Order: sequence, then structure tokens, then C-alpha cells
Amino acid sequence: MKKSPRVDDGRAPGEIPLSEIEAIIEGRHANPFAVLGLHRLRDAYRLRCFIPGAEAVTALTLNGTDLGELKCRHEAGYFEGLVEVAHLQPVRYRARRGDVEWAVTDPYTFGPVLGPMDDYLLREGSHLRLFDKMGAHPLKHEGVDGFHFAVWAPNAKRVSVVGEFNNWDGRRHVMRLRMDTGIWEIFAPDVRPGSPYKFEIIGKNGELLPLKADPYARRAELRPQTASVTAPELVQEWEDDAHRAFWEKADHRRQPISIYEVHAGSWRKRDDGTFLSWDELAAQLIPYCTDMGFTHIEFLPITEHPFDPSWGYQTTGLFAPTARFGEPEGFARFVNGCHKVGIGVILDWVPAHFPTDEFGLRQFDGTALYEHEDPRQGFHPDWNTAIYNFGRIEVLSYLVNNALYWAEKFHLDGLRVDAVASMLYLDYSRKEGEWVPNEYGGRENLEAVRFLQKMNSLSYGAHPGVMTIAEESTSWPKVSHPVHEGGLGFGFKWNMGFMHDTLSYLKREPIHRKHHHHEMTFGLVYAYSENFVLPLSHDEVVHGKGSLIAKMAGDDWQKFANLRAYYGFMWGYPGKKLLFMGQEFAQWAEWSESRSLDWNLLQYHPHEGMRRLVRDLNFCYRSKPALHARDCEGEGFRWLIADDADNSVYAWLRMAPGEKPVAVITNFTPVYRENYRVPLPNEGRWREILNTDAEIYGGSGKGNGGRVQAMNAGGSISADVTLPPLATIMLELEQA
Repeated sequence: MKKSPRVDDGRAPGEIPLSEIEAIIEGRHANPFAVLGLHRLRDAYRLRCFIPGAEAVTALTLNGTDLGELKCRHEAGYFEGLVEVAHLQPVRYRARRGDVEWAVTDPYTFGPVLGPMDDYLLREGSHLRLFDKMGAHPLKHEGVDGFHFAVWAPNAKRVSVVGEFNNWDGRRHVMRLRMDTGIWEIFAPDVRPGSPYKFEIIGKNGELLPLKADPYARRAELRPQTASVTAPELVQEWEDDAHRAFWEKADHRRQPISIYEVHAGSWRKRDDGTFLSWDELAAQLIPYCTDMGFTHIEFLPITEHPFDPSWGYQTTGLFAPTARFGEPEGFARFVNGCHKVGIGVILDWVPAHFPTDEFGLRQFDGTALYEHEDPRQGFHPDWNTAIYNFGRIEVLSYLVNNALYWAEKFHLDGLRVDAVASMLYLDYSRKEGEWVPNEYGGRENLEAVRFLQKMNSLSYGAHPGVMTIAEESTSWPKVSHPVHEGGLGFGFKWNMGFMHDTLSYLKREPIHRKHHHHEMTFGLVYAYSENFVLPLSHDEVVHGKGSLIAKMAGDDWQKFANLRAYYGFMWGYPGKKLLFMGQEFAQWAEWSESRSLDWNLLQYHPHEGMRRLVRDLNFCYRSKPALHARDCEGEGFRWLIADDADNSVYAWLRMAPGEKPVAVITNFTPVYRENYRVPLPNEGRWREILNTDAEIYGGSGKGNGGRVQAMNAGGSISADVTLPPLATIMLELEQA
């Protein structure tokens, strides 16, 4: 074969000038769709293509009709020529180099996929199905299978999708810019699921940026690789109609909710130390939680993240379940398996900030696109991360759509929103002069407030069975109140004050507790100002804080007794429950993401006893409406003994309309007290339904023989009760 000349500059009518050819070859052309592909010129059709490495190219229709060989105008692989076709249509090529031959379908012969309505909704910020439009989606477009790619980069000079399918060559799939929205899109024919890809972006000043992962990618490579991966649309045969129907009709505030907080990578590991897959987790974790009586599993973030010790809180792929545990379909199967046995799944969600890895969102198109340009607004000093620009419509839509995505595609039961306080305050962790006041001169981040209100309103509107939970550590008002009442719209808020005060109390030696009695009673002053979840979370067992059992005062026996009493106190206290994995069997070691929990401890009676206690507390809490049906309403609680500081005894009544009341009594000293008088509302027998000092739990076995008798003496009703040392007991009226 005769070698083609490097350049053919004897232009025929309709052929583009050498300067445009060189711009295409060098990846500088501002709009390749204007010249490449099939174009009608008066009464003829001209075909132009760029196929690097080709020496000869023959054009074909999709059905194989030969349209003839194209003229090579540049040896880098640029070809063009007139073809006889009746209309604009997709075209394929048979490319040759020496004795090597390959097929190419021309991406520039396909029309756009997004339409004017997408543009309108995007500009308005009301597009609620961006997850079906942005990113990479399989598509049969104009008769050809491939993937449609779309990415927002309004300030870019050029955007290309690159991957194994084009040898990571940014000249091959330069995308089409939709001027009204700043979105670049292209249909890439013949791309298959499982193909790694990124976006190659030229900034507005002509600078080549680091390759960027897809913000809307639904799958990603396993770290340390950082590319996004084309994924088929999620297919899952859902078997959870009954589960979803129940929660859609339920008032979450009046249902028993006991959450098991789990780090999926370290709950258990395989014998060789590698991660369990979602299917392996399902086979072990779901039966465990069912047996333990938990109603929900809350995962630390499972979205893609590059660094294991970040526990998922430094996420680089909000739409992609991490590759550590397999494909996204595995996570869908896990959720389906949970729902079949009535367990809900909550995802820890991180819209407050994102990491500054060069392949991520930071300076995405060469400008501060997702974050603020001003570091006083856009940089988080605590975590060295970037802060989302909540005032930008496209960023707000990105985050809101992500919240909706997990509920719709994966049937998630809820989102626990991380670091809400850092979003609400412009001066969070900042000194004077290091933050920018809002338009009224205040410290409140009004744009973040509007984002949270919109996210909650749309989440509950589209998916009434979900619940959103705020990790909010300040006294910001109405966090869990409806938006129409001026609230943020969350369903629940973590009660950080309860956790802080009670753990402070339990670290003290019992002899000193009488001087800090208020630490255990103060929480009732504000217990009904929000819909609270009582969290004993991962935050309390990391960074040198030790485990819960290690925080307890006293010798080993007292530590176990204290923790058992504390769990009984907490499960009897108003509010939903949350316990981090490993604390249900009193793991001694501080949690580490790098190793499995110390399951071998269950062979020892104190640890197995603790596990049995948590199991029984869960089932007691779930089966007794008095303990859960008015968790968030003051009518469900009444103090019986609040001021016995000398004995460190607390007693209260839990109630629900038409239900048997339950008295909760805790003795936080190691003193065994007989004939301790407890006022009760009703005469008759009260059954001891739970005693944390029972021998089966590792206690001393002290108690009330199963019952106490309440009698009326002088117009007041009370019972003489035996209080075991460092223990909580629960008494239920036998006949209401």
C-alpha cells in the first residue's frame, strides 16, 4: 500500500482547511461536532472522521452498505469524502493499518440525547431526575448500543470522555456543549458496561486539568485506582412491598427504632483480612441484626472514597457504592434482604464537604465550581476539605438529587446527615476574620439552611417512608420540625447532649456521682424540643477515646455492671436508640477500621451476657408501646424519683395511651438496696420485665423475685423495691 502523504492541502469544495484539521488532531478544536461526522452540503453529504493510527478508512452504513473509501488528508488519521446517502444517519468505519483492521462507529454522526426540557429544569433547579441524565448511562441511540455521557463544566474550553474504549485519547470523544446549561454531552457508541473512564478537561485559559472522575458515576474502580466505571442501569427484583408500605403509613416518632451502626469494612473480615462482599455481609449481618432485635442498620458512608481511614467521610463518588464490597447490584440485594425481614437501612450521608483529591470535584473545570472560591467560605479547616457552594443552583440540585437517588434506586430507608452544624454556621471552627457573614451580617449559613429544607421537603414528598436524621451538635432551633413551621425539616436529630452528659457521669467513681446527679436529669429539660435519637456512636470509640466498657468507672466487674445499667437506663429513656457495632458485647479495644471486631470475646460470659442484655432490651423496647410510642412526646414520661442524689437513684414512668405503664429504676452505685420505696401510679402487682443484674447477663442475680407489690398507704401508692448494685430494672403493671 502506498503511504499517504502527511497533509493533503489541495482542498476540494467542502473540505475543511488545514488549520481546522490540525486543531482536531491537536485537541484544540472548539466544536468538533460542527465539522466531524456526516454533514449535508447543498445536495451532497460529506463525511469527516479522525481515527488515530488509521492509514485507510472505508465508510459503511449501520446495515453494512459500503459508502466507499474516504480520502486521507492527514497521516495522523484525518479522513473525509463525499458519500451517497439519503439522509443524516450514524456511520461506521472499517479502518486499516498494514494488515490490521478494526471497526469504529462515529460518535459525531449521532444527535444529542438531552433536550430543551432538561435544559429548562436544570436552569430552574427543579430537575429531580438528574441521576438518570447526568453521568454515564447505557443507551440504544439511533439504533446503536453505547453509553451517553453528560457532565457539568460551564467554564471549560473543552471536555472529552476518555477511557479504555478510546485509549484514553482526549481527541476521540470531544463532547458537545449545551450553551444554556454548561453541560457537555456525547453518545459514545459501542462502549460496554465495566469500562473505566474519566473526563479530560481543558480550562478556560487552555490549561489541561488532571483527569476528573465523574461526579454522577454510579460505579467506580477499587482504590488505589480512581476512574469511574460504566455501569448498567440497576436491576433488582424488589421483594419489599410490605416493608415499604408499612413505613409509608407509619409515624416514625411512634415506632420503635433501634439502630445498629456499622462500618461495613470492619464488622467482620474474611480470614485473609480482605473485605466481605455485600452478599457475604448479607448472609451474616442480616441474621445477626434480626436475632439481636435491631430495627435498622445504619452504615458509615459506603459511597466511593479513596482513603480507608476516612471511614467513607471523605467521599469522591456520592452516587457510587464503593467497589470495596463489589458491584452496586450487591448493595441492592443487601437492602432487599434486610427489607424482607423487616430491617431498615440508613446511609450516613456527607453533603457538608468533599476531599481535595485532584481527580475529584475540587476546581472541577479549572474554577471553583462545586466549592466557594474564597477559602473563608470554601475550605474546611477541621478536615482539610472543600465546602459545597450551597447557593449555586447546580450544586444544590446535585446534592438533592443524590438524596433522592438512594431512596429511589436502592430503596434506602433514611439518611443520617453528617456534620450539619458545620453547614449551619459560617464561623464553624473559624476565628474572627476567617469567615464571611451572611447578607444580614450574621453567622448563619442561610444557603445551607435552604438546601437542607429543600432536601428534606423533597425527600419526604417523594418517599414518605424515609426518615432523615441530623447529626447536629448545637442548639439550633427546630432541626426536626417541619419546614412550613420554620424548621429544617429533618425527621430526627442526634441527642449529642445526652451522650456527652451521661458518659461524663459514668466515668466518675460512684462515690462522686451524687455531686453530678444533674448530668443524668438535665436531658429531660429539653428531651421533647426535638425528635431525638440517643446515639452511642462510632465517634465515642475512636481517636483515643477507648471503648464504652473502658470508659466505665471501677474494676472489671463494676465496668460491666455500669455499662449494663447504662444500657438499661438508655433503653428506658425517651428517644430512639443507636449503638455502634462491638459495643453490644462490650469490646475492650478501641474500634479500628483496619481489623474485624473482637468476636472471640463472646466465649466469655461477661461479654456474651452484655450481648444478651442488648438483645433483650431491644425486644423489650419493641414489644412495650409504653417504652417507644411516646418517645418524642412529653405525655409519655413522668419522673418518679429525680432528686435522690445521695443514693444516685433515678426512677421514672414510661406511658402510652391505653397501654400498661413501665417504671424504669436505676441504681448507679454498687450498694445493694433492699426495701427502697418507689412511688408508683397504680396499686397491684408490678412484674419485673428486665433486670440488668440478672446472672444470665453476667450480674450478681439480685432482684425482686419477678414481682413487686404496690400498695396505697396514707393516700400515696408505692412499692418497696430491691435495687441491685449498679443496675437498672424495669417494672410493668400486670393489669392496666
